[in-house]
Amino acid sequence: MSPSKYAPDFRLDYYRGASDAVEEAFDSSIEADRDMLTTLAEHHAADARHSFHVLHDGTATWGIPGQPQIIALHIARDPGTKTFTFEHATLPLPAMAQAWLVSQGCSREGIRLPPGMGTAAADEATSALQERLIGDADRFALVASYTNDTRDHPQVTVMLQALDEKDPHPFRVLVEEADLATYTHTLREAGFPTYDAAESYFNDPDPPQRTPPPTTRLPQRVVPAPPSTGPARRR
Repeated sequence: MSPSKYAPDFRLDYYRGASDAVEEAFDSSIEADRDMLTTLAEHHAADARHSFHVLHDGTATWGIPGQPQIIALHIARDPGTKTFTFEHATLPLPAMAQAWLVSQGCSREGIRLPPGMGTAAADEATSALQERLIGDADRFALVASYTNDTRDHPQVTVMLQALDEKDPHPFRVLVEEADLATYTHTLREAGFPTYDAAESYFNDPDPPQRTPPPTTRLPQRVVPAPPSTGPARRR
């Protein structure tokens, strides 16, 4: 397959940023690395006013170890003035990027990854958890993440915190692990009553003879927030 097949289609020919600040921000945060962005999923509104993208950022592989590699991008156009605005978020998992785009007004079905794009869910538990992450409930925020693509089985570890103070297990850790031999991945979650317990698991999600902690179902949607104070997991 030609690499150009997966190049992002921003559909901004003859458009300019709605302000100089928008133009400069788009150029520096998106356009400057366009040749390193791979489209995982995209949806364009029928009226041409909105485009939604799930992108893999190839520059993250060479940046600070552990940084998230998925970009969710929403472009809003004004055909009358030929101007655009945009919002974006950098997130660790495609399902979280999809959730963010759904919160921006994209249809859930419209932003699904097409068959054959990336690794496939290895089992029903993985599929079910991904569906819950993509859903529409305002209950969890992103605390921290670590993407390790140097392993034989690449792994993404994510810590979430419940926005509901009454949740008995307010901290959740998600672990996605890919099997490149079968081109599949698993996604699992664990729930914790304290930050310290979650941090310990975050830094070592698969210790020997680990007893799985209690967990409850994640809600329908994850609300991403910048991972500014979370732990940095060791490689």
